[in-house]
Parts: sequence; C-alpha cells; structure tokens
Amino acid sequence: MLNRTIAPPIKDAVEFELKLPPYQKRILKNGIEVYLVDLGNVDAMMINWIFDAGNSYEKKHGVAAAVSSLLKNGTGKRTAFQINEHFEYYGAYLNRSAQHETAEITLHCLNKYVAELLPVVSELVTDSVFPDEELDIYKKNSQQRLQVSLKKSDFVAGRLIESYLYGLEHPYGKYSSMEDYQQLQREDLLAFYKSFYQNGACRIIAAGKLPDNLVPLLDQWFGGLSLRVPAGEQPSFPIKPAAQRKYDVVNDPNGVQGSIRIARNFPNRHHPDFQRVQVLNNVFGGYFGSRLMANIREEKGYTYGIYSYLLNNIQESGLLISTEAGKEVCAAAIQEVYNEMESLRNEPIDEEELQMARNFAIGTVLGDLDGPFHVAGRWKNIILNGLDSDYFEKGIEIVKTITPDELQELAKAYLNPEDFYELTVI
Repeated sequence: MLNRTIAPPIKDAVEFELKLPPYQKRILKNGIEVYLVDLGNVDAMMINWIFDAGNSYEKKHGVAAAVSSLLKNGTGKRTAFQINEHFEYYGAYLNRSAQHETAEITLHCLNKYVAELLPVVSELVTDSVFPDEELDIYKKNSQQRLQVSLKKSDFVAGRLIESYLYGLEHPYGKYSSMEDYQQLQREDLLAFYKSFYQNGACRIIAAGKLPDNLVPLLDQWFGGLSLRVPAGEQPSFPIKPAAQRKYDVVNDPNGVQGSIRIARNFPNRHHPDFQRVQVLNNVFGGYFGSRLMANIREEKGYTYGIYSYLLNNIQESGLLISTEAGKEVCAAAIQEVYNEMESLRNEPIDEEELQMARNFAIGTVLGDLDGPFHVAGRWKNIILNGLDSDYFEKGIEIVKTITPDELQELAKAYLNPEDFYELTVI
C-alpha cells in the first residue's frame, strides 16, 4: 500500500525524456499539405490556414494587415454581421493575423460542427469583397489606435529598435504612419487578396480531437481552390542596420518613465549557435530567475521586470533586452545590463545556476507539450522555418548537455556591448 506520509522523490525537469508527438501528413487534390496533430480527449479542435501573405509580399505599406483584418467583413453572399453570427451560432472563434512572412486564419470549434464552418472559411478565402465602408472604418480605427499608441514610450521603442536592426525598407523594420492608413484603397486590397489568398501559397495545420471525415471535408472545400504549394523559400531582403548605435528619444517631455531597448542582430534558427544561445539567454535574462532580473529588479530596484529574448523572425533573428524604468535611473539600468554581459564573458556559470536554467527550459517545454494546440504550435515553428524534423530533440539535448565553458564562449561571441543598439525613449 502507498504510504502517503512519505513524500515522493523530486525529479529535476532535465530527467524527463521528451518527444514531440508526431503529425500525420495528407495532401489535398490541389497539392496543399495538411498536417494533422490528432491528440486530446476534449471534443474541440483547431484548424490553421497559413498563407504566404505577410508584409514581405506587399507593394504598398499596410495592405497585408488590412486584408487580414477585413477578411471577415463581407463576402459576395454575406455581410460582416452574418459572417460573425454564423461562427457565434456554432460557438466557434475565427481569428486572423498577419506577420512579416505569413498571414493566418485560425478556427477554434467543436469538432462536431466543423462541416458547417468550413464552407464559410472557404468563402472568406475565395469571395471576400472588402466593402468601402468597412475599409473606411478600419482606416479610422487604425489611425485612432496609432495616435493613442504613439503617446506610449514602450510602443515607440518597439517600433524604433527594429528599424535600427534591419532598416526602414526591410519588412522587419518598417512601421505604419497615419499617411499609410489614409492611402489604403480598396483596389490595393483586392489585388493583394487575389494574388496571395485566392491564388496564394498555403498550408494547413489541424490539431485536437479530429473527426474521421476532416481530410475529405478539407478536400471538398479547399482541395479544388486555386491555392498552391509554398515555394519553400521565403523572400529575402537586404538588411541595412543603422550606422548610429545609441539613441535617446524624448517622446513625452513630462514623462516619468523611460522604455529601454538594447538589441543586436542575430542569425536565424538554422545557425548552429541559435539553440545554444537560447540556453545562455535563459541565464542572462530569459526568465524570472535570470541575472538581469536578480540584479536590476531585485537588487537595484530600477524596474518591475526586465527580460531578454531572441526575436521570432524567419530570415534573421535578433537578441533583444527590454524593460521600463524611471527616467532618472535609465542610464544606470543600461550600465547594469552591460555589467551582466561582462560577467558572463569573464566567468563560467556555476553548475547550480545552469541547472536552474535547464530546469526552466525543460519545464517550459513540458508545458508546451500539454495539449494538441501547443504541440501544433511547435510543429508550425519547425515547418515554417524549414527546419529538420529532429530540431526539437536536438534542442532538448543541447539544454541537457551544454557546459559552462561552452556558454562562456558563446557570451564572448555574442554579448559584447559594441555589437548592440541602445535606445531609451522617455
């Protein structure tokens, strides 16, 4: 009999054997690839249509985001109200989003209603009309949101730091202005929609407790469309970082808080150091127990929180440190960031600290494997970045085996202040 007076032994997270549950791959009549993550006991599911339709493909700034936002705002058969009412009737949620390379339509629903919902999603892909009145509302709302956001130092800092890293002409570095929204025309949206949705490159990921007839239904409603298989390579743009490295921007002369961004360019996930630097970043500023947090938040009290992370870009990543602090201590907070970089370059991490960072990394992965939607998210990242199928397992092995000496060498290579852009917005 189990003796409940004796506590079970505590296991470090790194002792768990982790495997990413596999997907099943199907091909529709038109060649579109469907990735199926059939997991879970709840009668719910998600379908994700991923189009090569991000802002990397637009000729006029703001068109990709506008098309994505207005997909649900009217077709040749239904008004925006009727479309929303249809999804709400079945308890479903349809989201749209546009990133740099891709744009996505994501459906969450009960699996028993998928047959009633797929025809309307297909209608959005083939017959959205982008009414002038809906576009006018979108333009006014976007301008109002931008006007409010531009008063916030963190919003301004987020826009500017990426423009320094990549250049204003690069999709990662350009940002919207009032004039960009004002100049949007319905013809611009229709042309983009025709090229990158009606005749666009697409792949589909489905996850959850999937019904047996899902693939035939997808073939019925999407296999006969003029969609095409992605070419395999995303468009590449010249990266033109700013010549100046340090910026101080006054956004609100009466502001009491400054937004600090310190960043450098960094290779994408195909670089052999990417996953290794993710471990270094955990120690540096990647979680609540990191060095940046212990020093700048806990010891100095300059901020409520400070984090560092690698940007989620396909062509090229970046290493970014982000925090907000009182304007009178911004300079001191920045100096402490550089002090922590110096410490990591000069002294190996002790085993206890490294073990803590390992446990955090593996614990995060354990959470991400809890449920089919998280598993699908892991596979989506691998698929969109064109990574090998064993990328996940290689990353786990790196977390478990990387040494303090290896991390010190990585710090010497990638944590040098002269390689970073420094921005303070007050």
